[in-house]
Amino acid sequence: MRVKRGTTVRAKHRKLITSTKGFRTLRRTNIKRAREAILKAGQYAYRDRRNKKRSFRALWINRINAALTGLGIKYNSFIKKITDQKIELDRKVLAQLAVEHPTVFEQIAKQVIK
Repeated sequence: MRVKRGTTVRAKHRKLITSTKGFRTLRRTNIKRAREAILKAGQYAYRDRRNKKRSFRALWINRINAALTGLGIKYNSFIKKITDQKIELDRKVLAQLAVEHPTVFEQIAKQVIK
């Protein structure tokens, strides 16, 4: 008996098309282009999950450095002294303090520099 695959193929295509929601032009409507777009989107997602960690670390460093510049302290010496004194505040927490609670960050910086 002959097996007709129309239902299965349509279901696969429908699943593919629904996953390209938000894409533009043929990448949303054409099956072949949609498949390419989904594969490429997956590659970008995989790569950028790793790059996101780099980007945020750079952002935190910039925020800490900006807060320290106002106090006349250099970033590298501040980090060196923090590690020497075994203060376990990471860059993420320091950046949050610098943005949200500048007085607390200033107190920490002065305590470290002493």
